[in-house]
Amino acid sequence: QVQLVESGGGLVQAGGSLRLSCAASELTFSSYTMGWFRQGPGKEREFVTAISRSGGRTYYADSVKGRFTISRDNAKKTLYLQMDSLKFEATAVYYCAADSRLYGASSQYTEYDYWGQGTQVTVSS
Repeated sequence: QVQLVESGGGLVQAGGSLRLSCAASELTFSSYTMGWFRQGPGKEREFVTAISRSGGRTYYADSVKGRFTISRDNAKKTLYLQMDSLKFEATAVYYCAADSRLYGASSQYTEYDYWGQGTQVTVSS
């Protein structure tokens, strides 16, 4: 059974940093495009960033460009999200997701095949 397990969430002051991790099991990790989504209170799930199978291409929502960095370690079957200069509006549950597409990356959460349970990120103002 495929499992994606996020960790690294927590409480941080605005302007601070957090690093999220997503560990995959029972998944041919390197065969999946990976993404991060988030869902804030009363909001719809939104795309944050994605990374190609090899890690050679990355995609970001405009709201996080220049502040968030996605990366992956295929040998460790782990996805990362480095979040810097955090803003209050980044408060959300962050989810990692796996997509079996061959090329590119989708910003639509319905396109992703597997999901983690989420990790809470709270940014205090």
